[in-house]
Amino acid sequence: MKYMLMFWVDESAEVTEDDDAAMMIAVNSWAEKMTRLGILLHGSPLCPVREGKIVTVRNGELLVSDGPFAETKEQIGGYDVLECTDLDAALQAAATHPLARTARIEVRPYWDAPWHH
Repeated sequence: MKYMLMFWVDESAEVTEDDDAAMMIAVNSWAEKMTRLGILLHGSPLCPVREGKIVTVRNGELLVSDGPFAETKEQIGGYDVLECTDLDAALQAAATHPLARTARIEVRPYWDAPWHH
């Protein structure tokens, strides 16, 4: 079953260059390990929320608004998609991710929607 990990991070947090470099090395190592195990399907960090846009269509009119979008300290800073046997396996994989120590990781199963077949 597929699971999405969403990394909720505080974009305003002070991070030193050394800490950032160490985290990138740790995340890369985790991704390589999960890929070798056949668990990691794909993933990516995201640009800061200020670079995003919201698109809506109301009464046929396209509306585009700038970010940030939520009144929260944390934003989704990236994601990974895993293929795991069950939720417990996905939670265990998430618990070994280096960002689990500094961010919150939301683990959500993919919905097998009928229109995706």
